[in-house]
Amino acid sequence: MPDRAPIPRDTEAKLEHILRHAANIFASRGFGASSIREISRSSGVSLSGLYYYFESKQKLLYLIQSNAFTSILQSLEARLEGVRDPQRRLLLFIQNHLEYFMEHPAEMKVLSHEEDAIEEPFRKELLSIKRRYYTLARGIFDELNRDGRAAHLSPRVAVLCLYGMMNWVYKWHNPKVDPGAAELAESMTGIFLHGVLNGSGRARPAAPGGNKP
Repeated sequence: MPDRAPIPRDTEAKLEHILRHAANIFASRGFGASSIREISRSSGVSLSGLYYYFESKQKLLYLIQSNAFTSILQSLEARLEGVRDPQRRLLLFIQNHLEYFMEHPAEMKVLSHEEDAIEEPFRKELLSIKRRYYTLARGIFDELNRDGRAAHLSPRVAVLCLYGMMNWVYKWHNPKVDPGAAELAESMTGIFLHGVLNGSGRARPAAPGGNKP
């Protein structure tokens, strides 16, 4: 068995270490079947050390989800800075989402499968972060709608369908045969905006005047 990675001394790095191990256990066993003692054994952090960072398993689940969404949002906002074209913004939105979850498959599984396990007051706090993420995506589709590239598409339906498309990647993506996040984001943007039969499966530039080709 390989040696366990050393426990970081820095407080923030140590929390990241704990969250990573907790996400792996929740992803493999499910939140309900997992225990704090298992997380202690896996991470090498004592029970008292774990309770320094959170007072309950619910708080730990919240921290995993909050940390994931906050990281995604911060990275996305930095990427979108100065980008005005909505189709380019959509491509970056998808790529940012895919990159994070390909690098954090356990967290992706926890976010997808344990959404209903979170309780108040953590549910309300998490909803506020998720609403920011939804609003940002909704704004991209509102822009596509206004400039005529998605004139007949409901922005709400589009965003929710896109989440379903992106969040299912962890179930089938095989890094040995499937493309990385950048190429996959291009294909997904093209399929989402133009369909499978009406395009090559890659993002295409807008037609002159913003109309559909």
